[in-house]
Amino acid sequence: MASRSAGHRRADHRSNRRRRLEIPRGHGHGHGHGHGDHVVDTSVVNSDAIVARRVRIVVAAILIPLITAAVVTMIVLWPGGDLKVASYQTATARGEVTALKACPDPKDKCDEATVRLTTGPDKGKVVPIQVPQAGATPLPVKVGQSIMLGVQDSPTIANRYSYVDHDRSKPLLVLALIFAIAVVALSRWRGFAALIALAVTAVMLTQFILPAILTGENALVVAVVGGTVIMAIALFLTHGINAESSIALSGTIAALGLTVVLGWFFTKFCQLSGLASEGASAAKQLAPTIDLTGLLVAGMVIGALGVLDDVTVTQAAAVWELSAANPAATRRELMGAGLRIGRTHVASVVNTLVLAYAGAALPTLLVFAIQDLPGRIVLSTETVAMEVVRGLVGSLGIIAAVPLTTALAAMAVADRSRNLVTAEPEHIHNA
Repeated sequence: MASRSAGHRRADHRSNRRRRLEIPRGHGHGHGHGHGDHVVDTSVVNSDAIVARRVRIVVAAILIPLITAAVVTMIVLWPGGDLKVASYQTATARGEVTALKACPDPKDKCDEATVRLTTGPDKGKVVPIQVPQAGATPLPVKVGQSIMLGVQDSPTIANRYSYVDHDRSKPLLVLALIFAIAVVALSRWRGFAALIALAVTAVMLTQFILPAILTGENALVVAVVGGTVIMAIALFLTHGINAESSIALSGTIAALGLTVVLGWFFTKFCQLSGLASEGASAAKQLAPTIDLTGLLVAGMVIGALGVLDDVTVTQAAAVWELSAANPAATRRELMGAGLRIGRTHVASVVNTLVLAYAGAALPTLLVFAIQDLPGRIVLSTETVAMEVVRGLVGSLGIIAAVPLTTALAAMAVADRSRNLVTAEPEHIHNA
């Protein structure tokens, strides 16, 4: 009887395990009625002893040394004190337009706005401000609008403020709020974590990457270090500190390294100076120590980071799902299935990246189209060649991320059934 009971327990244990890992072939409606709906629990893969042991080797050999080096380098390069460029520093204020009339002298071709200051030391006071005349600018100033003002040193308040631009902070804040609500509504706590990661990215860009470049540090080194730290924080914060996110981060860093090498090589090979980038000349005048060529490659690296994150997380998640559904899947099977998923993803993502760069250069492309220049001439100009190199280098990094991440994930989770077999006698004994 004891032997029969043990046999029944063994059969039930195997049957239950098969039921937990089976993906039903029926179609799910997503309405919560249970008609074939099934969510594969990938946490069993993260908690697997074999997977944990393999991933610990990757973490100890790759992630810990690279992240430690990135953090130490970031601390060394962190700009100290307030960064100021004397020729371009100006105080700012905001105000609301309460009245508008033509300037006394018609030759000035302007309007005189009565503005009630809403920020700054003179908050609440009313000042006259000359603004662009209606018809002289695509966006005329109207009564009730908020505008941004520059502040000059002047003993009289009437001469202290000048018009800069429309104040767009409120509509931008509304858009950001809608975005945040949409993210949290769809992804809940994971979406909230993603928003925190986005805030960390903004802090890293504004407090480390940009100031460090302006102080004369190597732009490419700063971008790689900052990008590595950003990705580590974003991935672990959004997806948790586990085996899956560790593999995704390893694939991201590997693809990022390839992007850096390709970007640097083709920037030199195509003889790109970086001067054709928007704002490059002004940045060089204000901060002569900036290396524009390095800045160009740094821009490629930062621009590719977000898409690399998307691709590597997707590939790691796909392999984890496959392993959760079939613990006996071999490395070759997981690699093949993962690559089939990755091909579809890459085909759309690469097109998206190239179109994004083309969209940024659309006004320039229109100018060339008007001039009706030969295609070879257009491609050889630095403005267009720079965007071509950006788009193709970024796309190559994305393409490389798929096999790199898939291979790492497949090596981590292949043949998990060995763990199930060895763990079973202990389970039976405890039962």
